[in-house]
Amino acid sequence: MRLLLTTDTHVPKRARELPAELLTELTHADVVFHAGDWVDSATLDLFEARSRTLVGVYGNNDGADLRTRLPEVARVELDGVRFAVVHETGPATGREARCAARFPDTDVLVFGHSHIPWDTSAPGGPRLLNPGSPTDRRRMPHRTYMTAELTEGRLGDVVLHRLPDPGAPGPSRSRG
Repeated sequence: MRLLLTTDTHVPKRARELPAELLTELTHADVVFHAGDWVDSATLDLFEARSRTLVGVYGNNDGADLRTRLPEVARVELDGVRFAVVHETGPATGREARCAARFPDTDVLVFGHSHIPWDTSAPGGPRLLNPGSPTDRRRMPHRTYMTAELTEGRLGDVVLHRLPDPGAPGPSRSRG
């Protein structure tokens, strides 16, 4: 099962449109995770129209229109793997312990907010994945998103995809 993980799309405030590569990935993914900060309903509509299965939450920059359509925390079980999605997890220091305590029955936690890609595992707790932002790199060198494979009840092959700055030449993917 192919998974697409993204967050912090911030359309139209930080970007006018979503990267073409991300839009292509939407159609290839079996399940799409979005960890909030959509900013506008049109982006959610687009994800819903193009995704086979969408698991999304609202973020701190999402207004009442998105909060009525999305939960703060979403949970789904896929092939025996328990996923949770949330926008904010607090500061990086102590994140693993906080998330293990808050999500004790979770195998994989997808989160956002910082725009900083993250891939760690909490001792005795979930694997923590933040795909960064495909539209707003902030202090990071690249805009990013993640894909992953779920096979026979195991998450494997998590890949961080780096997007070039708009208009920049060169390859658009690398393993991270």
